[in-house]
Formats: sequence, structure tokens, C-alpha cells
Amino acid sequence: MQEQLRCELISWTEVERLCQHLAGLIRESGYRPDLVIAIGRGGYVPARLLCDYVNIMELTSIKIEHYLSGANRQEEAVIRYPLKADIRGLRVLVIDDVNDTGDTLKAATQHLQTFQPGEIRTAVMHDKAVTRFDVDYSARKIIKWRWLIYPWAVYEDVSDFLKRLTPAPGSLEDAQIRLAQRFNIKITLKRLRDIYASMDQ
Repeated sequence: MQEQLRCELISWTEVERLCQHLAGLIRESGYRPDLVIAIGRGGYVPARLLCDYVNIMELTSIKIEHYLSGANRQEEAVIRYPLKADIRGLRVLVIDDVNDTGDTLKAATQHLQTFQPGEIRTAVMHDKAVTRFDVDYSARKIIKWRWLIYPWAVYEDVSDFLKRLTPAPGSLEDAQIRLAQRFNIKITLKRLRDIYASMDQ
């Protein structure tokens, strides 16, 4: 029997709602960051939205690789592109989309501490109960583990899940049904057709 992996598709509307909630939590705490640092790639969009909602002009990023597409995880979180900014003495807010194992945020904060910031706080949209890292701000707690598919990673993740279907689907309709049954991914035939087209490139 093939592995069952539960997924949840996150909409753009939900992303905005969660980031607005995060912004409220940050304001209520009294923390006023001098700089926002996005963890790429998942933190890029939430970080930009939070800059808008909390009125912060300074934004930069680092890139850490841990999870690849479709819930495939590397053994360790690796800093691919380190910080290229002077943050000495600054109040920093680090943003990612999700806190899963906690390894990515741990690697990020350890890396940033070497630059001697004044303070580092962390924020995520989704905070999973299995994590080993405590964030300062989270918009939604995930108790029962599932793979979250964000709107900026739908094609990437669904492509990977399609490759896991054996035997390969015989039609778009077959793929649609089996994605829903095995991964709880409910997707339109039009979008599925576009994803297959992107896989052929």
C-alpha cells in the first residue's frame, strides 16, 4: 500500500489573513524592528507583507535549504546565501512561512547572532507542534502534522507528488482523483494541466 501523506493547500487570502494577524501580534508586543530578514524561499512573501502591515522599510534576506519540494527534506538545514548586511546593534525580525522541525530557524538565528544584532525575534504564519524551536510570534498552530502547500509553491510541490503516483496516472482525471485520495490535494483540471505542462519544460 502506498504511503498516505496529508496536505493542505493554503490560499492567497489565507496568507494575507495570517500575515495581518501576525502584524497585530507584533504591534501589541511593542517590538519595533529596525530590519526584517526573510528566510528564502518560503519567507519572501510573508516578510514583504509584514513590512507593509507594520510599516517597516528595511528588508533583506538569507537563503536556507532544508525542505525541498513535496516534503522532501535534507538531513541538515544549510545556509546557501548568507547575510550581506550590517545588522550590528539592530532590532531584527526574522520571517519564515512555517516552523516545522525548527532546524531552519535555529540555523538562521545562530547565523545572524554572529553579526551582533541588538535583538532577534522570529515570526511565522504556521507553527507546527512537532517543532524543536520556539518562535516569538505565530499566527496559527498546527497540531496534527501535514504538509502545507503555499500559493507560491503549488506547481513545485504538486509536480513532486505527481511523480510519487505509481503507476503513473493515465489521464488528468485519474491524476486529480489520486492526488485527492493519497495526499488530500484538491486541484482543478485546468491547473493540473498547467502543472503537467511545466513539468515537460
